Amino acid sequence: MRSIRLAIAPLALLIMTSLRLYVAEAAAAGCPADQVRNFVERGIVLQPRQLLASAAARQCDHPDGPTMVGYGGARGGGKSHWCIAQAVCDDMQRYPGLKFLSLRKVGKSGKEQVEDLRREVLHSTPHEFRNSAIILPNGSKMILGHFQHERDIDKYLGLQYDGAIIEEATQLVERKFKDIRTCVRSSKVGWRPRIYGSTNPGGVGHGWFKRLFIDPMRRDRETETRFIQATVYDNRFVNVENRASLEALTGWQRRAWLLGDWDIAAGQYFSTWSHAHHVVSSVDFRNDWPVWNGFDYGFIHNTYVPLLTSDGDGNLYVLDEHCRNKTLIPAHAQAMLAMLERNGIERHRVTKVVAGSDCFSAKPDGSSIAKQYLASGWPLTPADTDRINGAAEILRLMGDPINGVPNKLFIHERCTRLIECLPDLVHDEDRPEDVLKIDADEDGKGGDDPYDGFRYGAMARRGRPGSPRAGGSRPVVAVRA
Repeated sequence: MRSIRLAIAPLALLIMTSLRLYVAEAAAAGCPADQVRNFVERGIVLQPRQLLASAAARQCDHPDGPTMVGYGGARGGGKSHWCIAQAVCDDMQRYPGLKFLSLRKVGKSGKEQVEDLRREVLHSTPHEFRNSAIILPNGSKMILGHFQHERDIDKYLGLQYDGAIIEEATQLVERKFKDIRTCVRSSKVGWRPRIYGSTNPGGVGHGWFKRLFIDPMRRDRETETRFIQATVYDNRFVNVENRASLEALTGWQRRAWLLGDWDIAAGQYFSTWSHAHHVVSSVDFRNDWPVWNGFDYGFIHNTYVPLLTSDGDGNLYVLDEHCRNKTLIPAHAQAMLAMLERNGIERHRVTKVVAGSDCFSAKPDGSSIAKQYLASGWPLTPADTDRINGAAEILRLMGDPINGVPNKLFIHERCTRLIECLPDLVHDEDRPEDVLKIDADEDGKGGDDPYDGFRYGAMARRGRPGSPRAGGSRPVVAVRA
């Protein structure tokens, strides 16, 4: 008996030491004490990146806090575990009667996956599981829904939920995600409705998820969203075999599923894009470098105008951009002047504005978009609109910096629409050498208009129609934090 007590004492000490370390780790992540207590009492052991996500979930309580928290970025990061733990073992415990909707894309094995996850996470949490719902003693419940096809989402619309979990969020198009957001509202006193989303790069929703979650995180300008990046290396419970299988991947799958690289996706056209190499925080250009604009016209779609310059070593720089839809020509013309002014460039330095062929199509009365811009002080020149060669030229300028081929393209970080657009473009399945055409939504978000305007400008540099005279000396690119 005495030997048993002696054996138990070191074990108890080890448990207490581990508990103190866990509590300290949670506090350092920003988790409040009552949240940590909720996890400890229910046997929930979250890892550092998951604790950061839970701290972000508690920020949703504040009037100026986020309403959406994203977690993941690669396979094996513990996404599903975190979503269930946060909602059931923290949120639903402290607000009786809370109703969550949990959606995941599933196939035939979906029910078995849910059962395994429930046993893994909720083994020490009193609950009932009936009619595809997790029900707590305090009346809170989580309805476990699914979607195999996008139309399956419609059956949840018109209902009200205090919160929602969307797993594999990039498997939804943006319209369906917006539909779900309309269902997340609450009358619970003190509770702010929220959405927790988990996913990997890739899928039909890659573009909108990246725009909503990833880009604000990169720019340190998160307001309504928070995103916590996690990979298999952040999950100490992943077995060696699973990690090895991810490490054995190649190409876009390795970058997306192992490294959680949001600048890569299945079918991506510009697969050598690297945010770290192609995006710069400043460009010091010389007075003898030419300056010109690309131009892609739109009214319902965006009008996109990049401001470009180049040096004598073959490097191309995008200094700034103008992008707006549902705007009349005089306002665009004024915005183009304002773009020059904020870059300290005089109007006479712009050698050309190269535009798509639609700008030169004459209407029955003889007018055209080009003539209207000429009247506003901006003469347009026909661009080289060869799509295949245009895409090839951009690929050449991008190089492959990750694999040691230097890039000759540098885009200023203020050009957010172009930076968002280029890595999201995919191959046209009917014409693999071309980029698939993508329309912007009714608000002007998304679409390939920035690509088209930039493509015209990039081709103008090669001595094609509308080409500015090359010149200058060696570039000085100053990249600052």
